[in-house]
Amino acid sequence: MIRLKQPKSILIKDTTREERERIVARALSVCGGSCNFCNGCGSLGSGRLESMYEPYFAGEKEIAEINMEIRGGIVKG
Repeated sequence: MIRLKQPKSILIKDTTREERERIVARALSVCGGSCNFCNGCGSLGSGRLESMYEPYFAGEKEIAEINMEIRGGIVKG
């Protein structure tokens, strides 16, 4: 029987700030390029990505909430 490894939760309650920073950095590095002037994730005009995800790093908002705000054009920062 093959056991698949369960992915670790990315919820604030299950992660440290350092882990959350690594989660975002890893997710944003998927394309392998620079984020300057890139709209691959739909964030063009939303500001610096590090600033956009600071509420997640700080444990104030889940990453899903921030992503929904970005998609809806409701970025606050």
